[in-house]
Amino acid sequence: MSSLFLRTLREDPADAEVPSHKLLVRAGYVRRVAPGGYSWLPLGMRVLRNIENVVREEMNAIGGQEIQFPALLPREPYEATGRWTEYGDSLFRLKDRKGADYLLGPTHEELFTLTVKGEYSSYKDYPVVLYQIQTKYRDEARPRAGILRGREFVMKDSYSFDLDDDGLKHSYELHREAYIKIFDRLGLDYVIVAATSGAMGGSASEEFLAVAETGEDTYVRSTESAFAANVEAVVTPPPPERPVEGLPEAQPHYTPNTPTIDSLVEFLNFKTELGRTFTAADTLKNVMVKIRRPGEQDWQILGIGVPGDREVDQKRLEASLEPAEVALLDEADFAANPFLVKGYIGPKSLRDNGVRYLVDPRVVTGTAWVTGADKPDHHVVDLVAGRDFTPDGTIEAAEVREGDASPDGHGTLVAARGIEIGHIFQLGRKYADAFSLDALGADSKPVRITMGSYGIGVSRLVAAIAEQHNDELGLVWPRAVAPFDVHVVIAGKDDAVAAGAEKLAADLDAAGVQVLLDDRKSTPGVKFADAELIGVPTILVVGRGLAKGVVEVKDRESGERTEIAVDEAVAHLVKLVRS
Repeated sequence: MSSLFLRTLREDPADAEVPSHKLLVRAGYVRRVAPGGYSWLPLGMRVLRNIENVVREEMNAIGGQEIQFPALLPREPYEATGRWTEYGDSLFRLKDRKGADYLLGPTHEELFTLTVKGEYSSYKDYPVVLYQIQTKYRDEARPRAGILRGREFVMKDSYSFDLDDDGLKHSYELHREAYIKIFDRLGLDYVIVAATSGAMGGSASEEFLAVAETGEDTYVRSTESAFAANVEAVVTPPPPERPVEGLPEAQPHYTPNTPTIDSLVEFLNFKTELGRTFTAADTLKNVMVKIRRPGEQDWQILGIGVPGDREVDQKRLEASLEPAEVALLDEADFAANPFLVKGYIGPKSLRDNGVRYLVDPRVVTGTAWVTGADKPDHHVVDLVAGRDFTPDGTIEAAEVREGDASPDGHGTLVAARGIEIGHIFQLGRKYADAFSLDALGADSKPVRITMGSYGIGVSRLVAAIAEQHNDELGLVWPRAVAPFDVHVVIAGKDDAVAAGAEKLAADLDAAGVQVLLDDRKSTPGVKFADAELIGVPTILVVGRGLAKGVVEVKDRESGERTEIAVDEAVAHLVKLVRS
């Protein structure tokens, strides 16, 4: 450690929000360069490479072949798939000295597809799995949490190429099992949840989430089944439709000073002549947004109807409308569209003015609602879907709550948070179609190739593991990823102690154990604090006990201390490390 490029810090960095960010900076693994950009220092590089090696071993085990693409990519392939514009502001675009357009690669579906097209032509060449471990770039609007969400990050992306859908399903399952092995080896507590495909396209899609309260992703699982899904992928089970015959007629009511759901419900329950009690769930809240599709300049207004007891979940809304950009209407938008009466918007004015209107799946034919009457201080009671208004479709935009019925019909939902560490997709033929990726079949007819896409956030895994493996003293790395196997602490100024520690370190090194030797002239207290902070799983303390022929082995996770005869220490530690 006297020559290791390392400075530990005693105070948390001012911009750190989550444990992994605090500890990785304090322990000298990473250093911030710019928002969303971090340097990897020697300790950090060792952990990053250990994770890469686990990923690489399991990818190779399923027949994956590693390649490497440039990060600097031409515009044309992404133009062909529409993603030059679909990615919006999250794409780093630039021009070379000749004025040609380039981008920094956020993901490489286009390049993988074109590469296979350029090399393979016969059905005999397939199936094939290619992967790379490479730096990606995305211009995150709000980079946060250190390396958990950055603008530059290391990712493993692999792609399967098959002749038919059965082959794709097989490749998908191979990757799924490989991911389970990878995350098990890395010592992670994780869940597998149904997910949306987003800008990637495709059909079947699952996310691997590391369980963490600090995670950005909310997922839900059933109390009585194996159902689990990212909230963005939850499909609301609609209630059965009801007959509209015999239902009360819709009636407008004067409802002064009731622009909010709470104020409306309170007012209605004071109107005893209505003869019933109302709740927020009886109301239909109409939220106005504007959307802009990739490549378009103009915004379009869109109405979103959700039960009044629920808020619109921005992530679910954006996922449902992707790749369109979404924003709430501002004051200028309302001023330009006077038919939109804030707080009192109803379906009628939207229909009359050609505004598209999408509703929550719970709004089915025969359901009656209290909603805006399109003029100030007025609402309509008993407005019936399918009789008094007909929406243009449904949308998954309302929040998913604990206690909701599970979409599979078994039990109710409970929620938790996680960090996305892997995502697998059955892409299908989206990219093969874009580039006419065909193989000549056995019957000499072209066969359109079908693809799968499989990503792992390699650098994010460093932070995800740190989120799960730490205590009040510092990091506690699982052995598979730790920067060293054993941290040897020289606890004393005696030359004999130093010599004994150095000999043990040399013997361990000769036995194939990776050793970090703290040979600094610092006090034992400083050395112990750094050993706890750095988080190597086994600490070997060589101190005064050496005179009696013993050393101390400390387990970083449990805190258990064991005295071992110095002559047996190397064999004991080799066995411990290899087990």
